[in-house]
Amino acid sequence: MFFQIEDLLALFLCYLIGSIPFGLVFSKLFGKTDPRISGSKNIGATNVLRIHGKLLGIITLIFDILKAFLPLLLVENYNNQILIPCALTIFLGHIFPVWLKFKGGKGIAVLIGILIIYSAFYAVTFLLCWLITFMIFRYSSLAAIVSSILLVCLAIVFSESYEQYSILFLSFIVFFKHRENILRLINGKEEKIFF
Repeated sequence: MFFQIEDLLALFLCYLIGSIPFGLVFSKLFGKTDPRISGSKNIGATNVLRIHGKLLGIITLIFDILKAFLPLLLVENYNNQILIPCALTIFLGHIFPVWLKFKGGKGIAVLIGILIIYSAFYAVTFLLCWLITFMIFRYSSLAAIVSSILLVCLAIVFSESYEQYSILFLSFIVFFKHRENILRLINGKEEKIFF
């Protein structure tokens, strides 16, 4: 694939959109503490929910999903050829935001936004798996890991090459970002979430 100048601009804009740290932004707007210094010290929706409550957690979740879904919806309608590269740059923007010294979220909400565009089947299956695992065990991290493993299996069975490779890459990054959670789960030190 050869990228035109406008394609490169779209990729750059997608990275910038993905890098907007909504967990930090809404914490500041609502006069709350920086999520990077409390809880798991992460800007994602789970940590914002844990330290600032359901309202801010849900708002962060929605905006993190939308920052992937809305740009990709535009890309899908106007230049479907760069859909997957744009999805990857949005995701990498969230994980490695330039504004926060490349220390961003763990990617689950943004991954959901991407999956909605890729395949409603993937998105619904991922969400159901996440919800069921979470309701049984009360670990957000475990729910993310189990759902991502299921997503990899689905991609291997049902996806074509480029989409399959992108899902495998996204899932690998999710596992990488949850490596500390995995160690805490193994050691029985991971914090459960109750509403």
